[in-house]
Amino acid sequence: MGALVTLDLPDGSPILGLPWVVTFGPLGDPAQWEPVVCGPYERPHALALAEAVVAEEQLMAVVEPLVPALSADEVRGEIAAAQLAARDELARIEESDLYGDFSDVVDEELERAAAQEEQPPTPTPAPTEEELRAGFDRIAELLRRKGR
Repeated sequence: MGALVTLDLPDGSPILGLPWVVTFGPLGDPAQWEPVVCGPYERPHALALAEAVVAEEQLMAVVEPLVPALSADEVRGEIAAAQLAARDELARIEESDLYGDFSDVVDEELERAAAQEEQPPTPTPAPTEEELRAGFDRIAELLRRKGR
């Protein structure tokens, strides 16, 4: 079984509606082979496709949003927003009590690991070709609206 990495977003986040890409790469040494980028997909399709692949292969899949920017200034704005969010997250971590709840976290992780050993996760079924094509059509419409 491989690994799947994605953003943990709150319900209703506008990022959920963006097109998403999946980057598949080696789980170990990144020099083994060049990663493969697939997409764009709708987020549920990207996640299901990534789960289906890494369930059977020792691969890493990174599922991330594809931001359709129309200018260099728009790209700079997205970069500035990401940098601000990273600084805010770092400040939140630095302000937290790093040692206060450590034992609770370890206990929770051990319980979660034990539960996973008992019941291996069932991957979401990969989307069908028809579902993916319908998603491509919706993404194309989203990008057409963005370009107006």
